[in-house]
Amino acid sequence: MRKLKVLMVCLGNICRSPLAEGILRSKVDIDKVEVDSAGTGNYHVGGLPDERSINIAKERGLDITDQRARQFTAQDFEEYDYIFVMDKSNHQNVLKLAPSPEHEKKVELILNQLYPGEDREVPDPYTGGLDGFVDVYDMLDKSTDEFIKKLF
Repeated sequence: MRKLKVLMVCLGNICRSPLAEGILRSKVDIDKVEVDSAGTGNYHVGGLPDERSINIAKERGLDITDQRARQFTAQDFEEYDYIFVMDKSNHQNVLKLAPSPEHEKKVELILNQLYPGEDREVPDPYTGGLDGFVDVYDMLDKSTDEFIKKLF
């Protein structure tokens, strides 16, 4: 049986998408669902998630220190069934690489899981304090719960 593959995407792949990856991965059977993350930019390729993402995940019982930042590529459209982006800018940048309209259908703002059709964005907490990371974690936690309900 083929695994369902889900990709989480933000700008640098160090704040939001690593949290989304870790949260979803903790909720699914990893023998059935593969979860990864990527960034639209190449700023942090090979690096660990932001220390604040690591810390908020750790406070919630998740270890995301096995993750390394990578850049989103057009090949990801072939590999993944669902591509969840964190904001409208990421959405536009990912769609620019889509080889076809069929591939574009795989891309969705993750908060549309919670708020269908509203195109709400997960704010980038990078330049803010720890509270932003807490808020982002909570948004992603709820969104991944909704995604799982729709899947299973």
